[in-house]
Amino acid sequence: MAKVKSFDTAEYLDSPEMVAAYLTEAFESDDPSAITMAIGAVARSQGMGAIAEKAGLSRENLYRSLGGEAKPEFGTVIKVLHAMGINLVAQPQSGTKAA
Repeated sequence: MAKVKSFDTAEYLDSPEMVAAYLTEAFESDDPSAITMAIGAVARSQGMGAIAEKAGLSRENLYRSLGGEAKPEFGTVIKVLHAMGINLVAQPQSGTKAA
């Protein structure tokens, strides 16, 4: 029987443009689990240990927060995004007017 290699998105996130496009798609899904998993994939692509250190978190805490075992706090998400060189930017939804 042939072995099937498991797919890891992190292996394909090899440029800042690819990372930005991947995270944008995740955020546009409005699904917190998809967003967390996408951030985790980017962290794996850049090295969990390095990202944890830059974010001031333990590697274990980072794995727990982004591995689907827990819901990370927003502050943790921001620290991790900054450690990965990602800025979170707000923009108006298309077709909506400000209140």
